[in-house]
Amino acid sequence: MENQDTTGIPNAGRVYDYLLGGHHNYEVDRRAAEFMTSLVPSTPKWVRKLRRFLHYAVSQLAKEGFDRFLDLASGLPTKEHIHSTAPESNVIYMDINPGVVVYGTQILDGNPRARYLEVDIRDMATIVNSPIVKEMLGETPKVGIGFNAVTCFLTEDEAQHIVQTLYNWAAPGSKMFVTFETKDPNLMTPKMQQFLDMFAQMGSPYYFTTLEKAKELIKPWKEDGPGLRPLDEWLDLQGDTASEDREGVGLEFYGAMLKK
Repeated sequence: MENQDTTGIPNAGRVYDYLLGGHHNYEVDRRAAEFMTSLVPSTPKWVRKLRRFLHYAVSQLAKEGFDRFLDLASGLPTKEHIHSTAPESNVIYMDINPGVVVYGTQILDGNPRARYLEVDIRDMATIVNSPIVKEMLGETPKVGIGFNAVTCFLTEDEAQHIVQTLYNWAAPGSKMFVTFETKDPNLMTPKMQQFLDMFAQMGSPYYFTTLEKAKELIKPWKEDGPGLRPLDEWLDLQGDTASEDREGVGLEFYGAMLKK
């Protein structure tokens, strides 16, 4: 495998790929994923639902005629990512990790409709003013925006800044799909704390929020359809989440389709 990460530090994007059953990861990522799963056994189940929601959202937007997508903190574009779900669309992927960007570009294998940016999504000015974004998406783009499985790596202020900047930038009619990872703020277990500590050691602090706060963070975007709902409802999986999947802290994953 080319571009081996010699730092010995797991990468969140490659860990995610492994948990999805992908092959674009290294031994250090697999060990990290297995340790995370030992702490929070429902992790692979939630990760698969997050990717299924991305596939669902992109499919719906493609049916509505969207053919330009901006995807935030993409990780590796594998396992039913946007360019394979909507192959006739222009897609901008991005990630902060240079190794992930190089490897992700190789995975795309010269696809003329997909480009990869090395950028921190907290630096929204660089993103919206990027010549590549303007080339692929247009000067005043009506776009589909992916904000999937990302908010958990942002502080509330960072998430609000990104949401507001995208609203100011996108053309009327644009839509965004977003997910939030929530838990009861009054509950914590030793294993969940270890889980959070591991992400911090990887350089990707992990933040849970609440449904009430998530409703504030999506403003000024408007809810399109049923609003923030558990992923099980979006994916018609009612009853799929067992009590043990809540991990003793009231875990729930919400998704929403938003519009400008």
